[in-house]
Amino acid sequence: MKEEIKVKDLNFSYETKVILKDINLSFSKGNFYSVIGPNGSGKSTFIKNISKILPSGDNSVFIDGIDISTIKNKKLAQTMAVISQDIIIEYDFTVFDIVMMGRSPYKRRFEDFNIEDEKIVEKYMKATDTWYLKDKLITELSGGETQRVIAARALTQETDIILLDEPTSHLDIQYQIEFLKIFKSLKVDKVIIAVLHDLNLASIFSDEIILINKGEVVSKGLPWQVINKKNIKEVYNLSVEVFENPISKCPYIIPIL
Repeated sequence: MKEEIKVKDLNFSYETKVILKDINLSFSKGNFYSVIGPNGSGKSTFIKNISKILPSGDNSVFIDGIDISTIKNKKLAQTMAVISQDIIIEYDFTVFDIVMMGRSPYKRRFEDFNIEDEKIVEKYMKATDTWYLKDKLITELSGGETQRVIAARALTQETDIILLDEPTSHLDIQYQIEFLKIFKSLKVDKVIIAVLHDLNLASIFSDEIILINKGEVVSKGLPWQVINKKNIKEVYNLSVEVFENPISKCPYIIPIL
């Protein structure tokens, strides 16, 4: 399977505070990866590093063998889409116009959007159940609706890599499932990397899970290899029982109170 992202000896600090330490990982097309770990473990910083939102330094993050630091932002936006956890939009654009912005990386300066762009926007707005919101102002939406609109915008970029930074944080349970199912269905020809807090959702949807604690990779592998009583106790300081989900056959944890 072709390797799409390689992370090599990635370190990152905010001034004197070390956030990530010697991260070495690879991500291949056709897989849904989840990054889990307690608050403050470095999960979101990791996503920001591999998306170039935060500088990772030279020779740390590669896409198809190319150092991400050498890729121009417009070209990167044709390769990688990012959905962040907290989206604040304060201008009164319609939802349709917000989603259409996802086509901008493919346009020259001052070039108008065309019918093909409109078809792509409609396709992904329907996939994210936001088409009925197309004429509303983005400032009129709830947090969950806004999150789905931002997902639609990212999908219209039609990239090979999609990064999700706590994408279900503002969604009700039914939309959490529907949201993750959308991206799971796209994994055949994409790399999907999601930061998730819910370990059971990570277990159900992931092909591989990366467990990070205090800026270091503690465990990486199949759900059953990562989500176990020993890891949860050591990283989260929480005692749990781990069962087999009777439907997904994945590990399912229940805290011991």
